[in-house]
Amino acid sequence: MNLNLKDKVIIVTGGAKGIGKAIVLGLAKEGAIPVIVGRRQADNALVKQEVEALGGQAFAVEAELSDPKDCEAAVATTFNHFGRIDGLVNNAGVNDGVGLASGNYDKFVASLHKNLIHYYLMAHHALDALIASQGSIVNITSKTAETGQGNTSAYAASNGGRNALTREWAVELLPHRIRVNAIVVAECATPQYDTWIQTLDNPVETLKKITDRIPLEHRMTTSEEIANTALFLLSDKSSHTTGQLIHVDGGYVHLDRSIIAEQ
Repeated sequence: MNLNLKDKVIIVTGGAKGIGKAIVLGLAKEGAIPVIVGRRQADNALVKQEVEALGGQAFAVEAELSDPKDCEAAVATTFNHFGRIDGLVNNAGVNDGVGLASGNYDKFVASLHKNLIHYYLMAHHALDALIASQGSIVNITSKTAETGQGNTSAYAASNGGRNALTREWAVELLPHRIRVNAIVVAECATPQYDTWIQTLDNPVETLKKITDRIPLEHRMTTSEEIANTALFLLSDKSSHTTGQLIHVDGGYVHLDRSIIAEQ
């Protein structure tokens, strides 16, 4: 399907790894120009090279998004280079395990900067350009805001904030015809997830228990499946979709657990 994304300039935070990288590569295949924003320029450059090997074009910006000044600079660098911004994918973040008992004020606030505040700042600084292009915003969020997970208060709070901002921005930006949607991720196979599972005592057994609880096909969601939905939401093929929290999770969050025993 032609998603009419050719030559669209789309910022993707955390675009060098996992879900962000899959979105970047998907955009490149559609002829868009992904802007890879990440903290390590060497990692950004590797993905940029992959895009160019596909015959596409990409731009890389080094930024530590927990620093508000870097958020502003990343948007300014993009706009100064291209003169336009057609979309924003807020994706960067980390489930850093700042719990109620294990955390403290400094850790909690630092986690909000890593996972929530830059979502607001990137959209804030890109707003004028997005208004000019009638662009689209996609926020990547996590099931933890809805299901809880345990020992991750700051990350869960950040994702609750991401979901709320999605709906709030969808309302505020209606007059500008800017659509804002979120993709809620549950159990998705990414390098970060693989690293986490290996820290457990029985990673193979634990992974099987997790996948057995995923109703559709008893497997992890792939980064590419998240990316495909993101591309649709960025495109004019979803022209009347805004303010939605779309779960791409094989039914993990909402389908009745009783069906698992029946399969």
